[in-house]
This record gives sequence, C-alpha cells and structure tokens, in this order.
Amino acid sequence: MKIIAYCYTDPLFEQPPDRIIWGWEVDRVYQDLGEREELEQLLKDCDLEPPEYLLIRRLEELGDSVLEVSDRLQKLESFQINIIAIESDFNTSETPINRSDLMQLLIEIQNRQRSRRIRQGHAKNRIKTLPPPGKAPYGYRRGKDRYILDRSVSPIVKEFFERFLIYGSLRGAVRYLEKRYGKKISVTTGRRWLTNPVYRGDLEYQNGEIISNTHIPIISRDEAAQIDRLLRRNQRLPPRTASAPRSLAGLVVCGECQSSLTVSRVTTYRKDQEYLYLRPTNCPRNPKCKALSYQTGLELTIERICQDLPEAVSSLNLPDLQIVKQGMIQEINQKQEILLQIPDLLTAGILDLETAELRTYKLRTEISQLQGKLAQLPPVNLKETAQAVCIPQFWLDLSEPERRFYFREFIHQIEIIRDGDNWELKLIFIF
Repeated sequence: MKIIAYCYTDPLFEQPPDRIIWGWEVDRVYQDLGEREELEQLLKDCDLEPPEYLLIRRLEELGDSVLEVSDRLQKLESFQINIIAIESDFNTSETPINRSDLMQLLIEIQNRQRSRRIRQGHAKNRIKTLPPPGKAPYGYRRGKDRYILDRSVSPIVKEFFERFLIYGSLRGAVRYLEKRYGKKISVTTGRRWLTNPVYRGDLEYQNGEIISNTHIPIISRDEAAQIDRLLRRNQRLPPRTASAPRSLAGLVVCGECQSSLTVSRVTTYRKDQEYLYLRPTNCPRNPKCKALSYQTGLELTIERICQDLPEAVSSLNLPDLQIVKQGMIQEINQKQEILLQIPDLLTAGILDLETAELRTYKLRTEISQLQGKLAQLPPVNLKETAQAVCIPQFWLDLSEPERRFYFREFIHQIEIIRDGDNWELKLIFIF
C-alpha cells in the first residue's frame, strides 16, 4: 500500500509543517513553498503509478481558486486515489464525494481562500513594513506608507511619558493628563501606551513580530528602556503604592505580625500641623502592634541604605555588562551589513524581489529582537551607582515623590524589628 502526502505553505506568513504530522507510513511528501511545482509533479507521478492514499491538510491547498481545487480533485479522483484531509472532515475512502454536497464544499473552500488572500495581503504589507490595518494609535495619523505624527495631540502623549519617567507612577500620569489637558484615559489604556512599540518608532504585527525604525518615534530608545524597567519594578509593589504620596508607602512590613504598614495622617483640632505614622493594616495580635513615627522610620531607612547598600552590591557576582553589550552590538552590526548587501544581490539577479523583501523583513525582525534585549540591560554600573547614592544628604535633598522613585530602585522590602519600645530596620534589596 502506497501512501503519499502533499502540503502547500506560503512563506510570507506560514512555516512548513513537521513531517511527523503525517505519521511514519508515508512513502513520500510533496511540499510546495510559494509555487505549486511539487503538486504538478505529484499529478504526473500519479498518472504513472497512482498511490492508494493521498494525505493533505486542507482541500484549499490544492489551488489558488475554487476552479483549480475542483479540477485537481476531479483529476485525482480519476486516478482512483483515496483523499484524506487530516484537518477537516473529508475522507473519500469512508465517504465518497457526493455530487449534491459538492457545491457546499466548494463554498467552504471559497470562504477559506478568501480569508487566506486577506492574510496574504496583510503579510505582503508586513514584508514591506507598512502599518497594520486599523486606526492609527493616538498621537499618530496614517500617511501614504507609514504613520506620521499628529502635531495636534502628539505633545499630549509625549508629556504623559515624561510624567511617568519623572515620578514612576502610571496613575499619577493618567491623572495629570486629565488635569492638564482634559484628556481622560483609563489606567489600562495608559499601560498600553507605555508598552506600545508604535510610540518607540516600531511596528508590531498580529504575529507578535516587531520591526524597528519604521516611523518617527515619540520617545527615545533610552526613555523606552527606562519605562520598561519602571514597569517591571512597579509589578513587585502592591497596587496603587507606585503613586502614593509618601516614599515608604508599600515597602514597610512589621517583623512581629508580618502585616504591611500603611501611612496614616493625624492632625490636631483647628491646627494646620499634621503627624504621620506607620500603622499595621491587619495586625492579628492583641494588643495590636503600635504605630511608629513616619519621620523616624524615614530617617532610619536613609541611615540603613547608606550603610548596607555598598556592602550588598559588592557581594554580588555581576557579569561585565560592557562585554555583553559589545557582543550584542557586534551581532546587530553584522546583520545590518547583510541588509546593505541585499540591494546588490537583487541587482545581480541572485535574489528575486520577493525573496529579497522576505530576507530583509526577517533580518529587521532579528535586529529588533536584539535591540530589545540590549535595551533591557541596566543602563548604569550598579556598583558605581551604589557608591554615589550612599550619602545621607543625597536622600534628604530629594522630595517625597523623588525619594519614592529611588527607594523602589533598590529596596524590595523594609522590615520593622521591635524590641519593646525600641525598634530598628532591616532592608531587603531587590537584588
């Protein structure tokens, strides 16, 4: 018993299937990429020595139109071949083709081919790095072949990013946008803005691939890397604490009851003076753990970070980031040199236009991936930074929002250790 298989793959948006999908008993696999030369060879071979079974994934792979599929089905049927479509309910060995149902079958094939042509059109636009279908993101409008800045609203988006970079607070940046410009967006929309490659000058397609430098960005690469780092940092914190007005909010826990501490504000009757305390939110003990002075906690935190941070950093076994960066930069440069050679290969006839566009697209995708990894590396030397910030006056000169920003760069948690009425702090760093 002879069994053959046939598959068609459009290299623009598909990967060839693995041989194991057919099973181990297949005698030969005819596989086409882009053209259907193997299908023509299959028909010739069947005319000489027809197999007993032909396996395909879907009927629409037999042609680019319903007429082609119908003609090839009839020709294969004339060879007395049993046709099995493994991804659909079609098996002529069990249920021969019913002429009365053939029209319905051809309509289904037509609908699938229409969907496939749409995907092919999108894939061709992607290869040419054209914007994906749909409305342009806020801050841009559609040009002839790329996004262009909408000068009337792009400054609003730019200021949103700048606000987030300064204070590291997504909710704060959203509130600022509404207060300053009357532009109301949800926190979810704000997060999408922060992570959307479009604002970095890149295009992201439905398949998840990203092409860099396709249009004018609203934020720079360095700003984008800082935004990604801030978002990762804020994920470690309880909700809303990233925008809390006090720098210790969300960082302090009680070593006795393991309850997190919140910042409470107390004012005196008819007086403007206020007192801040760190109070356990859910203490199970009786009597409950006492509240602590916020100012004292802040001073002790600054004292401890200046003492403990240099020692903690010096004990880390950190790789030489400069060597890692140089390796990535060298790989990016090599791929960019290959990109520059493609026009010459096209002119010399070594590559055709379709192959050249596809190769260019893949190289640009690989470059984008490397640039993304490069951007995720720390921007500064941690050991040098630790020495610079371990000066008490540095922290005392900062405002509370600025201190909140820098505390979260180094501190994962602050634990209160009580000894009767006395207490001290233990810092747990993020590294």
